[in-house]
Amino acid sequence: MVVEWTEFERDTIKDIFSKIDYDVVGPAALTRCLVVYPWTRRYFGNFGALHNAEAIMGNEMVANHGKKVLHGMDRAVQNMDHIKESYCELSQLHSDQFHVDPDNFRLLADCLAIAIATQWGSAFTPDIQAAFQKFLSVVVFSLGSQYH
Repeated sequence: MVVEWTEFERDTIKDIFSKIDYDVVGPAALTRCLVVYPWTRRYFGNFGALHNAEAIMGNEMVANHGKKVLHGMDRAVQNMDHIKESYCELSQLHSDQFHVDPDNFRLLADCLAIAIATQWGSAFTPDIQAAFQKFLSVVVFSLGSQYH
């Protein structure tokens, strides 16, 4: 996948990630994903009780993994011209070892966009959201690239 980034898109993505509160947004995005899409919980069986929204919101392992996922996106921000290559090993790991349905990456990306929009409010303009959605689409595609 060859992606052309405008200067606005590059600057916007870098700006978003420079302003994200990783300790808030990462856990919020993963929590939302697990609550709204309960079938995604099956990949987190070792995280303890995830039977309802309250249990998920209070689960430290969920919060920590949300932070880890968000920090993992730094790799894409720093390698915007080679995102697919940057996520090759991670894609293979999620495919071969964890057997994660790649559509779950899209679901989590949608939840991440909501978490960012919630944090930014009216500053998350349509142009900024479009750049962010494009970035997330490339990340999602790249994470699913090693599936067979």
